Order: sequence, then C-alpha cells, then structure tokens
Amino acid sequence: MRMNVSGEPDVAALRPLSARSVVLSLLLGAHPPELPVKDLVRLVEPFGVGGSTLRAALSRMVAAGDLRRTDAVYRLSERLLVRRRRQDEAVHPGTRAWDGDWEMVVITATGRGPAERADLRARLAALRLAELREGVWLRPANLDRPLPDDLRDTARTYIARPDEPPRDLVARLWPLDAWAATARALLARATAAGQPADRLTAYAASVRHLLTDPVLPPALLPADWPGEALRAAYAGYRRELARSMGLGDPEPAPSPGGGDAEGLPSRTRNP
Repeated sequence: MRMNVSGEPDVAALRPLSARSVVLSLLLGAHPPELPVKDLVRLVEPFGVGGSTLRAALSRMVAAGDLRRTDAVYRLSERLLVRRRRQDEAVHPGTRAWDGDWEMVVITATGRGPAERADLRARLAALRLAELREGVWLRPANLDRPLPDDLRDTARTYIARPDEPPRDLVARLWPLDAWAATARALLARATAAGQPADRLTAYAASVRHLLTDPVLPPALLPADWPGEALRAAYAGYRRELARSMGLGDPEPAPSPGGGDAEGLPSRTRNP
C-alpha cells in the first residue's frame, strides 16, 4: 500500500514570485482573465516588478503560449484557463452528503509508456483520488463531480464499500497531519506578511496547497481541520486584491445564510 504524498510546500523556503508568476496570479484572479498592458504596469509595481521586466516577461509568456495578445490586451491562454478552473474549484469544491460509498478506479490499460503513466497518475490525483496500490485508486464518494468519460479508455470505475474502517483507510491514503501542518503554516505566513509581494507569495502557495486537499467528508477529518479556513483566507485575499486594484469581484459574493462557517458557498446537495 502506498502513502500518497501531497507535495506540501516548504513554507520556510518560499521565495518571492517571479514577474511571470505575478502576472499569472493577477490574471488568474481577474474576471474576465485579461488586462491591458497599461493596467498590468500599474498593478505589478507594488509587487516589485518594473515596467521593463514586465514587458520582457510578457513577451516570453506569449512566445511560450501562456498568454494571448490582442492589440495591447493580454489574456490567459486556453491551457491556463483550465488551470484557473481548477483553482476556482480548489476554493469552492462541490460536495454532497456522504453515505459511506467510495469511488474506485482500476487501471486496465497495459503497454503504456512512462510519460503516459505519469500523466494518468497526475490526472487521478487532480481528481482527488488516492492510490491504494498499483493501479487501484479510490476516495469517499462525496464530491459533486463526475469522473471524466475518457477514463473509460484506460480504466474501469466502481462504487465500493471497503471492509476497512473508513478513518483507518483515510489515514493510510493521505498524510493528513502533514497537510494540516502546512496549511496552518501558510495561514500564519500570510497573516504575518506586511508587504504586498510577501502576501501574494504566501497566498499563491496557499492555492497550490488547496489543490492537494482531499476534500474528505467531515466525519473522516481530524479535529480542527484547517482546509476551510485556508479556503476562506485565500478567497478573501483574492476579493481584496481584485477590489483594491479595480478588477472587480473575482467571484460572486456568498448569499447571506447560504455559505458554510467561513462564509464560502458550500455547494452541497443531497445525493
């Protein structure tokens, strides 16, 4: 059996973001995800990025396919729009009531090369599945999302009820204590940051960390799980950043009484 490592960032070693990362952070939080170059010049200045550095970064990003340029307006490429959708889902994961069922994906395809295997593993991890053993992935069936149809080309999907107690199985599949410790360290780092660049660095690491949150049913989480607190802090920062820079709200505000304890929309439904 394999322990699934979530790739927690070394909080003590977080480095300031590059000009490319600052631009992507701003565009990933902007709705629509585009900005004129004159606004980008103004917006990146508080993060220590000068005009000449910005323009050089923009040229490289267009050449690399990260951005599309129309006249003097830069927009995220389709590849990065997919990344933004994943980021939005990390902040507001759709869940449903858990009745004890588990999703199970069994890899059936053979003859795949190392690159194909690595790509499939990354896709399954992005779906918040964990590897029980080689070729067998599972998680509690509490996420309000279908598995992609094209998985049928390489795998079979099942609904299962493991014999092992759910909390014991969860503890072997995900390093929950390590994930929680990193989340708390990121929250503390973001709270203590006094400079705009330091805050952006901490929150950029936070959203990357949220992408690895297994989003388990509350009954299977340790006490004082910091996942929702980190989501709330990041969502609040994104709204604050967007408003302060005149980008508008990056997402609809939660309706009164319609969110969870941290004020985020829960998007929870019954099965």
